[in-house]
Amino acid sequence: MEPASLRRMLAVATLAAMACFAASAHAKPMGSWRIVFNHSADNDGAIVFRIAPVEGAAPIDVETKIPAKTTENDVAQLVRDSLKASLGSENYHLYVDDGESVVIRKRGKTRKFELTLVSNSLTGLEINIGRD
Repeated sequence: MEPASLRRMLAVATLAAMACFAASAHAKPMGSWRIVFNHSADNDGAIVFRIAPVEGAAPIDVETKIPAKTTENDVAQLVRDSLKASLGSENYHLYVDDGESVVIRKRGKTRKFELTLVSNSLTGLEINIGRD
């Protein structure tokens, strides 16, 4: 196979893989989300989550600072507290479940929303976001 053909095939395969990743990274709006933390933070850092209500409402970015050696249960409490401070309790119900999970549920007529992890400067801490 010629080098030019090989490069084209590699480029097409790379673009296809990137397109698949981008499609899977886009979350479907839901009324309830769960963030699960595993392990502990190796370093000082911050986690930023974005809550984006559907139908054009402005997204809200919430940053939580996490000290080194913070365990998964303590991270969950810190994140819950940051989310509660930014979102309030009128439109969202926030609580820690099983120690290491944070659940965010819309209240009443609050719009469904997307939850995404915008940034994470921590090592050692695993973060998983899923529908609840």
